Amino acid sequence: TLGRHSLIPSYLYSSPSSQEKKMEASSFAIHSPSENQNIEMFSPSFYAACTFGGSLSCGLTHTGITPLDVVNYQFRIDPVMYKNTSTGFGVMFKEQGLRGFFRGWAPTLVGYSAQGAFKYGFYEFFKKYYSDIAGPEYATKYKTLIYLAGSASAELIAGVALCPFEAVKVRVQTQPGFARGLVDGLPKLVRTEVVSGLYKGIMPLWGRQVPHVNTMMKFASYENIVEMIYKHAIPKPKHECSNSLQLGVSIVGGYMAGILCAIISHPADNLVSFLNNSKGATVGDVSA
Repeated sequence: TLGRHSLIPSYLYSSPSSQEKKMEASSFAIHSPSENQNIEMFSPSFYAACTFGGSLSCGLTHTGITPLDVVNYQFRIDPVMYKNTSTGFGVMFKEQGLRGFFRGWAPTLVGYSAQGAFKYGFYEFFKKYYSDIAGPEYATKYKTLIYLAGSASAELIAGVALCPFEAVKVRVQTQPGFARGLVDGLPKLVRTEVVSGLYKGIMPLWGRQVPHVNTMMKFASYENIVEMIYKHAIPKPKHECSNSLQLGVSIVGGYMAGILCAIISHPADNLVSFLNNSKGATVGDVSA
């Protein structure tokens, strides 16, 4: 077997031949770009690398689409003025200028960096933890459930880290004049609604990020899409593919998984916007 040094426990995938196992055992490692060294799988260094990579990927990508995020929030809150996303950019520029497109970039960067760190780091931890509990036979048979359980557990923790910054971000982006950004927005929100106000949107945030939505759909669909690409579209095993090809497959899998997440998470996005933009509002008010 591949043992604990493999990237994923071997029984999460179809059993390869003995020769393939040996090749996979030597290839399932993260190589440093500047040094000819490997990070031992499931070691503190491995989880630290996953945590750091998740922080960078989520923090930078979410910050990079801040203009689109701002317009989408305006579209949800004021559909009369912002009739659709395309015309919303013109309305936003006319009303608030170029700076308006980047409102809330600081809480976005800090919040989603923290969320990505917890999400990706703990996903790898829980994925191995649950597969070890299930054992080889059941982990192989129900590997998608392993992905779902691991991602859901990770997102419960990541959502707690994200929620305060998401609350500030929504206020800054949807209420001009509330605050300039994170530095003055976070203390103001605490003063006006105390600490509980920072977590008012935790339930819909979990509803958006956890159950069969953002995180569970993202990781489970990504894992299965990538596996299908290697199984049906590429005529050689993964360990024989170049690093650039493997990166390309990961990008395609992530992009396709992201599309599915965006479609499914849209209703919960609206709920998070409503709760954080309406003082004293609760989940029950949505049906009123």
